[in-house]
Amino acid sequence: MNIQTAISAIESSIGDPREGLPADVFLFVSRVTPLVNVDLLIKDDQGCCLLTWRDDEFYGAGWHVPGSIIRFKETLADRIRACAREELGTEVSSDSRPLLVIQGISLRATRGHSISILFRCALAGPPDEARQAKSDPPSAGQWRWHDGAPPDLLEAQREYAPFL
Repeated sequence: MNIQTAISAIESSIGDPREGLPADVFLFVSRVTPLVNVDLLIKDDQGCCLLTWRDDEFYGAGWHVPGSIIRFKETLADRIRACAREELGTEVSSDSRPLLVIQGISLRATRGHSISILFRCALAGPPDEARQAKSDPPSAGQWRWHDGAPPDLLEAQREYAPFL
């Protein structure tokens, strides 16, 4: 099979890339190009930061700033809003300019290069109470307010610690 035939086969299996990619295609793409994502810095009136628990094969277990990878032809603002709905069950508003842009490069091949764009956001309503982490260890996807950077902040987001 030549490369054009292989590309055509992959493209025909994708559907609308604006809806996201099938897992195998997404993981392949992450091995050959950087992924661009938005991260949402959300603070309350007391200055505490809203973080979510992550536990996966790529980044391990720990707290992280809610974030999501931008889809094909999706604006930053649209991905920020979609991320808030998907991870927190609520709406947010965001600054139009990012606070920080960081590049992450790791030794692993899959999901080994990312460009992360941090935006200050404000909740339009409370996060979904059913997703609140009320015990330890939390479950993946649960959220909790933090006063500063927790010791178990994911290594990939350590550069965000001064903002937390």
